[in-house]
Amino acid sequence: MFIAYAIVAVLLSLVMLMSAAGKLTRHPKIVESLPSLGVPLSMFPFLAAAEIAGAIGLIVGLWIVPLGIAAAIGLVLYFVGAVLTHLRKSDFKGTPAPLVILIVSGAVLAFRAASM
Repeated sequence: MFIAYAIVAVLLSLVMLMSAAGKLTRHPKIVESLPSLGVPLSMFPFLAAAEIAGAIGLIVGLWIVPLGIAAAIGLVLYFVGAVLTHLRKSDFKGTPAPLVILIVSGAVLAFRAASM
């Protein structure tokens, strides 16, 4: 299970870092989509920091198991919030992306917990 965790954690970390970069650079696609969901631009740095912390936690979690588990739990909660935000605004077209990442985050959590 550790190899599965390592592979998926690294890939998910890269996705989180790319997402954070989009928020920090105020990528036009992100700037037009998140405010329409009720997420103010002032939240972008906080959301990016949460994604960066999750990415770093997953990578450090390769060596420090509790940190990897905590990071995965954090990402699961982050993406539960993202999915609920989309559903609250009836944005069914925007829901699949955070839902997939939520599922991957749950898998990373399961892989890390199983490889203790």
